[in-house]
Amino acid sequence: MGAHAPGLVRAVALVGPTGTGKTNLMEALLIASGARQARAGGGPGATVGDSSPEARARGHSVELNFAGFDYMDDSYAVIDIPGAIDCAAEGDFALPAVDLAVVVAAPDSAKAILLQPTLKELERLNIPHLIFVNRIDTAREPLPRLLEALAGVSERPVVARQIPIWDGEHVTGYIDLALERAFAYRDGAASERRPLGAHEAEEKDARFHMLEQLADFDDELLEQLVGDVTPEQELVFADLVKELNQGLITPVFFGDSAKGWGVRRLLKALRHDAAAPTASAERLCADVPGVYVIKTAYAGQAGKLTYARVFGGPLADGAELTAPDGERSRAGGLFQVQGAATRKIDKARAGDVVAIGKLEHAAPGQYLSARGAAASISAKVSARTPVYGLAIAAKVRNDDVRLASALAKLVEEDPALAVEHDADTHEMVLTGQSDSHLKLALERMKRRFTVDVATAPPTTPYKETITGAVTQHARHKKQTGGHGQFGDVIVEIKPLKRGEGFQFSQRITGGVVPKQWIPAVEQGVRDAMAKGPLGFPVTDVSVALIDGSYHAVDSSEMAFRQAGRLAMDEGLRKCNPLLLEPIERLKIHVPNACTSGVTSLLPTKRGQVLGFGPREGWKGWDTVEAYLPRSERGALIGELRSLSQGLGMFEFAFDHMTEVTGRTADDIIKGKAEMAHA
Repeated sequence: MGAHAPGLVRAVALVGPTGTGKTNLMEALLIASGARQARAGGGPGATVGDSSPEARARGHSVELNFAGFDYMDDSYAVIDIPGAIDCAAEGDFALPAVDLAVVVAAPDSAKAILLQPTLKELERLNIPHLIFVNRIDTAREPLPRLLEALAGVSERPVVARQIPIWDGEHVTGYIDLALERAFAYRDGAASERRPLGAHEAEEKDARFHMLEQLADFDDELLEQLVGDVTPEQELVFADLVKELNQGLITPVFFGDSAKGWGVRRLLKALRHDAAAPTASAERLCADVPGVYVIKTAYAGQAGKLTYARVFGGPLADGAELTAPDGERSRAGGLFQVQGAATRKIDKARAGDVVAIGKLEHAAPGQYLSARGAAASISAKVSARTPVYGLAIAAKVRNDDVRLASALAKLVEEDPALAVEHDADTHEMVLTGQSDSHLKLALERMKRRFTVDVATAPPTTPYKETITGAVTQHARHKKQTGGHGQFGDVIVEIKPLKRGEGFQFSQRITGGVVPKQWIPAVEQGVRDAMAKGPLGFPVTDVSVALIDGSYHAVDSSEMAFRQAGRLAMDEGLRKCNPLLLEPIERLKIHVPNACTSGVTSLLPTKRGQVLGFGPREGWKGWDTVEAYLPRSERGALIGELRSLSQGLGMFEFAFDHMTEVTGRTADDIIKGKAEMAHA
């Protein structure tokens, strides 16, 4: 890892929070490498990325952007990953495939915390990464403060490869600490070398600090520093490359993508510092030629496109590829991707990121072997917990089948989406990361699949139980000419402990209710429990059939089922029915500066804080544990992210049912009754 070899195709991810300029940096790399001509002005169409109507309407990336360029004797595939937390899952399957990630940051120490989720994921996946501080000309604070903030959110030492040169309140250039040279920025052009001059002492101090950090992992360099020996530049550069690719350091560069500042220096870092694709293949355990699937998308009449990185050797159009389950398919077209534009090619090189047609069985995270036998890989992708849902239904009933097909495609494209069929409420629920995430998905569905849906908050599956007991008699008797209907039962109804559900038993003696009709009585009881006196399903109830009578001619299974239902209907009303609501246990993760805000928010939602403490493995974060009514969870994610600069997240699971009383219960029961009569 680390040694430069000519003619490589490297894959680079641009990652970081939304609004830091990742898409503009991709554009700047394309322009600086000569792959694209600079365009005057801005607005729609000014960049290769963010070409979809949804991205343009929102003013930020909402899906992966792919582009490529050549620089000197190498080629580069760039994957621009959305920074908005609603769309961050777009990058989950892309990151394992890249050789290097460029974390794009704002020049503001207060915003360094926004990098932490991205850095944690890169560190977990062991992906080499550097930080590019963008829009450096807007910096208004000393460099040490920014570097200290970056170090506070990185598990790996943050090593400044450059330091900015200030002219009054403005940055005008930088000093390359490895080269020991000063450069002046020039808009849209390569930086111009300048004498160190008055910055010589500052450069020496910063360079020595960089060398000390490198020496923590290199005994030879440490000996030279201790012995006051000036290390050779070759050793310094070798250490920077090695320690980057071994995951020991996180180098920091500066620039401004809009002005082209520092972009050519970043290109040189990509060329000299990024590892060869073989390192990514080793990390994935991809030891046979094939392709790693980054994303799938449905492109209108073109059908399904699979975006993938080629490993182990070239891939020809028409090549047979084997999925992990042994399913085989042929590449039905290879395409080079440049933003929204695609160009058909006959062969992809090892390391290329391409779109492949007609791989119907491909799914993100899979490795498709070109050797005939299935290959297993280790992508280590963590599934994202859906935290927000909407009940959806096709506005036009005849669109039900098309809706199911469109949802299946959306979920395949976006791993942070899921579709659930709620057994309690009989609703189809689309789940995701937030309200805006689901709105984006539904906009795409309407535009691309012409399916329009009605949405509503998911219905909370309230239930009811009883607090009293009763012995209830009921008789179903009906004479209609010929055989009539007769069923007569006495049941004993009692409450059970919370969570015990439903129990049915019988203590019939003397055959007063024939055995063959006892199951019908139980079914009638269950029929009544589907909707209790308050309008909700009944739970935590014990029912025993203790007596009854029958008619030799008119009794039947249906008659005893009706009798059981009548007994239960009448008996439940006498047993002091009580409303129950589902309570979930949440683990809420936030920066610790936001913890007090969360513990204050939860009681306003009828939540109960159980405690909080440091989040395991996350510097400067807390985990708050709490009980929260399920009905209150819907709006929580929006308020949580408002409290935490968009960083807050949570996990949840059903814990128990609890009683609801007073005005809250009255409002719920009234709302149910109004819905029933609507």
